[in-house]
Amino acid sequence: MDDKVIIFDTTLRDGEQVPGCQLNTIEKIEVAQALEALGVDVIEAGFPISSPGDFKSVVEISKAVSNPVICALTRAVKKDIEVAADALQYAKRKRIHTGIGVSEFHIKYKIKTTPEEILRRAADAVKYAKKFVEDVEFYAEDAGRSENIFLAKVIEAVIKAGATVVNIPDTTGYCLPEEYGQKIKYLRENVPNIDKAIIATHCHNDLGMATANTMMGIINGARQVEVTINGIGERAGNTSLEEIVMILKSHHDLKLKTDINTKLIYSTSRLVSTLMSMPVQANKAIVGRNAFAHSSGIHQDGVLKKRENYEIIDPVEVGIRESSIILTARSGRAALNHHLELLGFNFGKEEIDDIYHRFLVLADKKKEINDEDIKILAGVVFQGEKSPKLDLLQVSCGKSLIPVATVGIKINGEVHFSTASGNGPIDAAFTAVKQLISKTVHLEEFLIQAITKGSDDLGKVHIQVEHQGKIYYGFSANTDIITASVEAFIDALAKIN
Repeated sequence: MDDKVIIFDTTLRDGEQVPGCQLNTIEKIEVAQALEALGVDVIEAGFPISSPGDFKSVVEISKAVSNPVICALTRAVKKDIEVAADALQYAKRKRIHTGIGVSEFHIKYKIKTTPEEILRRAADAVKYAKKFVEDVEFYAEDAGRSENIFLAKVIEAVIKAGATVVNIPDTTGYCLPEEYGQKIKYLRENVPNIDKAIIATHCHNDLGMATANTMMGIINGARQVEVTINGIGERAGNTSLEEIVMILKSHHDLKLKTDINTKLIYSTSRLVSTLMSMPVQANKAIVGRNAFAHSSGIHQDGVLKKRENYEIIDPVEVGIRESSIILTARSGRAALNHHLELLGFNFGKEEIDDIYHRFLVLADKKKEINDEDIKILAGVVFQGEKSPKLDLLQVSCGKSLIPVATVGIKINGEVHFSTASGNGPIDAAFTAVKQLISKTVHLEEFLIQAITKGSDDLGKVHIQVEHQGKIYYGFSANTDIITASVEAFIDALAKIN
């Protein structure tokens, strides 16, 4: 059996169906080009008949991307297939993805027909799609809850009709991993012509088992996985691309590979998160902010002695510069000493014990200890400029106005003013701040979260900036989100030495 697992990315189709995450055509092209650079094999670019916008996006992505197969989704309906074929006319490598429901739920209550009619319509749809493209994928919707005997009949029929890929979706995320794996195994052993097609997985995460089910599908013979960046998708989402890819890379015993350039995983994750305005949860595997962060003293000590003690993946392998040793009340002496050394301090055991005692007192009062706190604990008296603080913020923007912001920042007791324009009020304010605090930075992350509910919501802003290869964080909370954003940005800049 082939040792390559084909990565079929449906971020732009299934992932984009998330409410509030719709992208315009330009944004979809940007994501598609990032997916091409990442090394995905197939990009499901959309559902052309669903809207003029989806049709246009499939057309334009087909023009903009060269290496991956471009796939368009349809129902088992002739008009759908015709429209998909038209949308794919510029694709260098094209695939039509057609299908129909096969579970008792779908046959009786959604489609309201008979199993015999499903068999006929499935085969007819594949035959018709085959008139337009050579590469036809068939999805057996809700296969996870279908009877294996009937599912096997459907799969045999569509392969006979010309399907090159057969997709076995756990549409509702219902299957247990062993159950889903056995379903794939059953098809391999009971469909006579299964060797003429690739088996694909498409698992949803309603019960939190999408990744586990996908892996069991692979172990039992599936060689295409349908995934999304950050695991986005309908309801609880789809299988995460980054999780499957890094599982296969970490488990050498499986002797399976992908063509993914893993060092581009983190940047692609951030791109999708930013364009879709969908933050990645902090504890998300592989790409979450805390995926390589350590705050427990025992863990920190182990990581500092040898990274592999608590990390099975080198963060560099997914495009993250390094692990984070976060100082909190649960941190130990090893982590504190590590931060002191990074700041240029070198203390003996007695001095470290004294600083650590004072550190714990402070850490009980603060959620997180920053570099400035450590310097104070180490006995450094700051000279010159005090930490800059926002003193005044005034913005003007509107439908017919160019966004302009004026900021007043208090530096060493004196307020300095700057005015700038930008793409929006926040961008304008950030530009004005940079004119006063002249430090070249790249904005890595900008996250807004609601803390309270109601018309007077308190919003928290988290900002991450890069300066000369190092990452600096800024935080603020305010009922005015623009003010909170500017304060967080200043907080990050103030931490740069």
